[in-house]
Amino acid sequence: MAEMKKTLAVFSGSQDSTLAEEIAAYLGIELGSVQLEQFANGENYVCYGESIRGADVFIVQTVKGTAVNDALMELLIMVDAAKRASARTVTAVVPSYFYARQDRKASAREPITGRLVANLMETAGVDRTIAIDLHQGQIQGFFNKPVNHLTAMPILVDYFRQKGIAEGEQLCIVSPDVGRAKAAKKFADYLDADLAIMHKGRPGHNQAEITAFFGDVAGKVCILNDDMIDTGGSIVAAAATLMDRGAKKVYVSATHPVFSGPAYERLEAAPVEEIVVTNTHPVPAERLNGKIKVVTVAPLLGEAIRRVFNNESVRALGDANL
Repeated sequence: MAEMKKTLAVFSGSQDSTLAEEIAAYLGIELGSVQLEQFANGENYVCYGESIRGADVFIVQTVKGTAVNDALMELLIMVDAAKRASARTVTAVVPSYFYARQDRKASAREPITGRLVANLMETAGVDRTIAIDLHQGQIQGFFNKPVNHLTAMPILVDYFRQKGIAEGEQLCIVSPDVGRAKAAKKFADYLDADLAIMHKGRPGHNQAEITAFFGDVAGKVCILNDDMIDTGGSIVAAAATLMDRGAKKVYVSATHPVFSGPAYERLEAAPVEEIVVTNTHPVPAERLNGKIKVVTVAPLLGEAIRRVFNNESVRALGDANL
């Protein structure tokens, strides 16, 4: 009997196909054809435009703007359609995991929505999930199927290395809260930099205030490192604190540019030189003329997909379980 040849197929959700196209180009394949529409009442329709019987299907789903729920529902339907079309395996490539910040009960009578999303994805038929810089590494435990948890940190480190922002000057990596301290320490080790840590309180949703500071930033070039930027309140408050404490310059790096509400205006007005993010969320082209710079995670995700497809180890791509 002839040996069956494995088939790799990559598809994109409708929110933004740019990242998926870059991934397909990295893999040397064409992005798969799929019809994605909405009926007049808002319901989603999915139909694959080619046979995926026996294929290993990878569905890349990013979130554009605030359309989180639309993106999630579309992904679930795409997974279900792929399974019903006899795909061998279905991997959800969700660079920025849905509802990642709702990973625990912070007060009574709250849901753990991050766990609910994992349940929905697996019920739909997801065999594996690939994500980048989860808000908390423990989110992997919400799944009963494999999760490849990648990190964009080496990509961001390379950007600052090539830019040479602190040549001949002292460099300090700053964690905007205690929860990111371990990641900031690893970032500092990559760049042979000092480390400072802030503690922030949250008086309300999408609100932040700096309540404590550990470290010396006077006269230093600082890089604020976080996993995501949403409304920009935390970053603006942290940057102002650094400048008040004598920092020479402040740069910002983050994996996920959620950028909701007043984020763009706040960041442009903030006392920072650049805000360096990745394309796990699409940033409109008209927003790239100012302080915001975007580096791509397509090679990282493309290589992870290639290795998963070929049953190779993904560990060498970087351990995000900090």
